Amino acid sequence: MNGNPNMKPTAFFLSILFTMVLWGSVSGQQKPIAGYAPVNGLKMYYEIHGSGEPVVLLHGAFMAISNTFHWTEWIDELSKTRKVIAIEMQGHGRTADIKRDFNYDYLADDVAALLDYLKIPSADVIGYSLGGGVALNCSIRHPDKVRKVVSISAVFRQDGWTKEGLDAFPLLSAEAFKGTPLESDYKTLSPTPNEFPNFVKRVLSIDLKPHDFGADKLKATKAPIFFIHGDADGVRLDYIAETFRLKGGEVHGDMRPRSASRLAILPDTTHVTLMSRITTIVPLVNDFLDAKPSKQ
Repeated sequence: MNGNPNMKPTAFFLSILFTMVLWGSVSGQQKPIAGYAPVNGLKMYYEIHGSGEPVVLLHGAFMAISNTFHWTEWIDELSKTRKVIAIEMQGHGRTADIKRDFNYDYLADDVAALLDYLKIPSADVIGYSLGGGVALNCSIRHPDKVRKVVSISAVFRQDGWTKEGLDAFPLLSAEAFKGTPLESDYKTLSPTPNEFPNFVKRVLSIDLKPHDFGADKLKATKAPIFFIHGDADGVRLDYIAETFRLKGGEVHGDMRPRSASRLAILPDTTHVTLMSRITTIVPLVNDFLDAKPSKQ
């Protein structure tokens, strides 16, 4: 999707939504194990696909398992060798909202509580956009629960987004989603189908309030992190370099050992089109998750 400097923010977000329709796909999944977990006051909806080492999938803002870009295809591929736990976070999909703020700390704590409920000591965590931020924060707040993190087009502090993106958030409202799949899916899946305008306002609040998990805290996490970005995904390129230095350092890998963390930047790729690069990204993710610690 090529950028248009004259495109209004609401039109931009609408273009994202209609691109989602065009990218709808038919999944070949087996019927998952599904349920609701009582965590931190939520009845959190989750699905379990496949078997093997556990990996948690965290969707983007406003999305559910079924309408996160190509999530079903990701599940099909990952569940061939892993136990994939896809969840719907606070207020999203089948998980009803509750009376507490939307913030990254609560959402990260919910992931850890779900793993406790499922009696899973630790898992790999893959998150896209909002979900990527939650995955990063979970590795900070719950280091014993997170083995490895795959952060897809996400930031650990608000100013990681480009100015264009930050300027667009305050202009977005439920009207921008009128008649879109996100609105119809919400009304179909949500326990409170008439609350869509309030849902949009509530989710937007997480982007309107500054957040910063702390560069020092991210650097200190024991979980290796795979940062995946597009070269035009709305995240500042200098921020991407800064973040990878925290975990990956800046080394000549042929001359001395390097970090277990990784970075991928895909060419000609936006925040939206990034998730469609399945044939490129999923093998990279599998290789990262399967990698054993290198000898130092």
